[in-house]
Amino acid sequence: MSDMFLFAEDTEESVEEQKGTWKVLIVDDEPEVHAVTKLALNDFQFQERGLVFLSAHSGEEAKKVFHQHDDIAIVLLDVVMETDEAGLEVAQYVRDELNNYFTRIILRTGQPGQAPERDVIVNYDINDYKSKTELTAQKLFTVVIASLRSYRDITVIEENRKGLEKIISASADLFTIRSLESFINGIMQQLTSLLGGTEDAAYITSAVAGPQPIDLTEPEEFYVFTGKGEYQNREGDLLQDVVSGEELLACEKALKDQTLVYGDEYVAAYCQGKHAFGSLLYLSGLPRKLNDLDKKLLEIFSQNVQIAFDNVLLTKDIEDTQTEIIERLGQAMERHFSVGKHIQRMIEMCHILATEYGLPEADVDMLKLAVPLHDVGKLKVPMEIIRKPGPLSEEERKTVKSHAEVGYQILKGSRRPIIQTAAMVARDHHEHWDGNGYPRGLKGERIHIFSRITAIADVYDALRSKLYHKEAWPLEKVLEVFRGERGKHFDPMLVDILLSNIDKIEQVQQMHPDPVDNLA
Repeated sequence: MSDMFLFAEDTEESVEEQKGTWKVLIVDDEPEVHAVTKLALNDFQFQERGLVFLSAHSGEEAKKVFHQHDDIAIVLLDVVMETDEAGLEVAQYVRDELNNYFTRIILRTGQPGQAPERDVIVNYDINDYKSKTELTAQKLFTVVIASLRSYRDITVIEENRKGLEKIISASADLFTIRSLESFINGIMQQLTSLLGGTEDAAYITSAVAGPQPIDLTEPEEFYVFTGKGEYQNREGDLLQDVVSGEELLACEKALKDQTLVYGDEYVAAYCQGKHAFGSLLYLSGLPRKLNDLDKKLLEIFSQNVQIAFDNVLLTKDIEDTQTEIIERLGQAMERHFSVGKHIQRMIEMCHILATEYGLPEADVDMLKLAVPLHDVGKLKVPMEIIRKPGPLSEEERKTVKSHAEVGYQILKGSRRPIIQTAAMVARDHHEHWDGNGYPRGLKGERIHIFSRITAIADVYDALRSKLYHKEAWPLEKVLEVFRGERGKHFDPMLVDILLSNIDKIEQVQQMHPDPVDNLA
């Protein structure tokens, strides 16, 4: 009976369709070796998982297979094929070029004299060396079992390493929503690895509605906060849209009874929160029935993971309170100076300019928080000067200019980054790119980018708005001013950004118009 009939080659499709298997690559230029190996290991099982075979008949073909599959557990590698050292070159390629240190490499040779065992073991990163004549069916079974145990342990360690790496990278900035997601993802990766390697997990909470801001007003709705495997791209989806049937009933029971609910292939673990509504950890596709140790790990996780989430919610609440205080102060100044929606337009224009300039998201957010206080120093300028309908005298101009330094003096000395930023912007947003501004005559990039952006937004909005001493200017006239002041008053790059995003800027003007009786 032909080998072709007994041992048909595995196709790529058949390999991908088989779940819960160990991949074994056979590399040998003799077809009989492939056939005999598959026959000897035909009914092999390790941890309830069988083997799926890949075949290569030369060293070059083996390299291509390694490129296509990054989860090969074992390679049974002939030494002498198209060249006397083809197998050794494959081993070196796997370790040194692909940086694959997980696959267990077992060299098999029919000519041990050409590749002495002592030299090969010392000079190449292989895991075993066998002569084809000594590798009986029983010994092949033994060496495969030992190699799979090593591969299993190494991959589990690697999963844990990846989880720890995520947690460490998140720990420096733990108390932000983004780093919390990384933190929980890392813990989930460790936990699912310990539970046997399930790929499908989701952290579900009522506190975050996907991409929307934190909102605790709808505790009856639960959303996927972060997920992996089947749930990786389901962030923001409702629980009932992600899980159905028996699994959904288990999740609802876990939430209602505040407990852990186990199924044959899934678990729903309630995570108790002290300061917010609880959350749910859902794992599906478990490869084995959970034992007592697994359940204990889940209990510990569910009891403690919510603490990190609660801390983020508390920190977010504090940040939101600070933001609201600053915004309300800015709005109070608007009403005091009767400048309508100037602050709101400033915030949104600065957001556009800063984002297009390429500032990091954290810097954009910081600028938006600082902008409402850019004119706080005008509280010390007499109202008759601010509301004077005609031109100002030289002395009055000097008084108005003093507001930059006065604003800085009001805000300086704070240890809070937001207030420190606001103090700097209040002082420097009247500096000019060419050095002819005030109060310090700074020039070019010595002026902080926050102040340069604020200057653009402030002047643009002032020209496009009706004030005590002037009517609103038409758009084309305003653009002429900015083109003329490019590289003089304003940062030339920011002027270019303004001009190329003028539709967005004008949309801000239209969305936040001043009241008709604003200057009455």
